[in-house]
Amino acid sequence: MDMTKPASRPDNPRFSSGPCAKPPAFSLESLNGAALGRSHRAAIGKTKLKDAIERTRALLRIPQDYLIGIVPASDTGAVEMAMWNLLGARPVEMLAWESFGSGWVTDVVKQLKLDAKVTTAEYGEIVDLAAVDWNADVVFTWNGTTSGVRVPNSFEIPADREGLTICDATSAAFAQDLPWDRLDVVTYSWQKVLGGEGGHGMLILSPRAVQRLESYTPSWPLPKIFRLTKGGKIIEGIFRGETINTPSMLCVEDYLVALDWAESVGGLTGLMARADANAKVLWGFCERTPWIANLATKPETWSNTSVCLKFTDERIRDGAAFAKAVAKRLDGEGVALDVGAYRDAPPGLRIWCGATVETADIAALVPWIEWAFETEIAAQTEAA
Repeated sequence: MDMTKPASRPDNPRFSSGPCAKPPAFSLESLNGAALGRSHRAAIGKTKLKDAIERTRALLRIPQDYLIGIVPASDTGAVEMAMWNLLGARPVEMLAWESFGSGWVTDVVKQLKLDAKVTTAEYGEIVDLAAVDWNADVVFTWNGTTSGVRVPNSFEIPADREGLTICDATSAAFAQDLPWDRLDVVTYSWQKVLGGEGGHGMLILSPRAVQRLESYTPSWPLPKIFRLTKGGKIIEGIFRGETINTPSMLCVEDYLVALDWAESVGGLTGLMARADANAKVLWGFCERTPWIANLATKPETWSNTSVCLKFTDERIRDGAAFAKAVAKRLDGEGVALDVGAYRDAPPGLRIWCGATVETADIAALVPWIEWAFETEIAAQTEAA
């Protein structure tokens, strides 16, 4: 085996799946317009927050009658807000095929103590979406960040459903074309596809979700930070940029800069094309390489953002130790940072392919993965 180190290196080795790489050409100087030291309730703060909301609507092609709010605690905060406010009015079905979906199951069953139907699939697989009762309130992730498994484009959520669809889309928004007319609640964080900073989440509500909020009061108490209604009416200010708690105006500026970049590469169409091009490099690598494969078993479910890979070589004795050693070699060479599989996922690599990553960097990484694999196989053989 040729264990010569490749001649070329990725210009940007940041392939972490969250927080993700900043947009190309990002610089700290681009944040000089931030409203630092100013109240988010002052005119300048309100303007920037409202701008973030309306430009999000335009980029993601969100219907005009949907509400968009900036909320605390990243995507997690947004999902929890939705579940605590909306669930309990009708039967609930929880779908999970990776760790974050499993986390929402735990919260609904053990914290809210709802008698929910739980439907799960192993890592690499997806649940039978056609068998889901969409007349129940359904909670699911669109793209499994830790499994690399996404809802296939071919599947359509029923238009005549009676329940609400609550969708964690944090690693799908800005990279995959979401069917807004079939989604009642959508959440994501800034730190994924656009490479924004952590701590802030987005909560997007359909008119059906708003109607539920204004007609149903949960039996459990709601912390102040979760409250979306007052006196039986939606708190409209949240969806005009009047956030529940104090936002970081530096993070808001960073998000606005990321939106500038997204618009410059062709908006949603351009962002999806960039993610697709990145993922296809790794899909092709798997197709021509006998010892590595996509963790997602069905091509129609392959994620174009969080691409998860597994080693399949029969010579590997300890899969977890081997995968960690490969990731460590890549990190040590400074060619791929933070690419180990998620701690609860099967052993392997997880490489972020969202739009802020350059395709040339993914292509430059592939020979290094081959080098790290061959080097680790040789080390394992020598130690035997």
